[in-house]
Amino acid sequence: MIGQLFQSGRYVIVSGGSTTNYITAYSGLQDVGNMRYNTSSQCIEVFDGTSWQRININTAHVGLSPEAEQILDWANRMRLEEIELEQLAKENAAVKDLVDQIKEKQHQLKMIQTLIK
Repeated sequence: MIGQLFQSGRYVIVSGGSTTNYITAYSGLQDVGNMRYNTSSQCIEVFDGTSWQRININTAHVGLSPEAEQILDWANRMRLEEIELEQLAKENAAVKDLVDQIKEKQHQLKMIQTLIK
């Protein structure tokens, strides 16, 4: 059973959850196998016939592989470069002309790739 979930890495967000106790009362029958939620220790416990035993709850870490993080870093750099180039193109006619030429050449390249396939 997973008791806690932690993020690992720059691109994973773990949120939500609550400290609300959903099991608020004990049944009163002390038979083997009865379960309760101990609000003091914030743990689920099972009665073994003699005493209440805490259920082992593990934690999990969720994250992306280093390669996935590198890909996202690259994509972010490309996006920032594109935004910077678009801003320069708005301010400078020569840059705008070059950006338009690059876009046209990229379009032509895609058409040739499609025809070759």
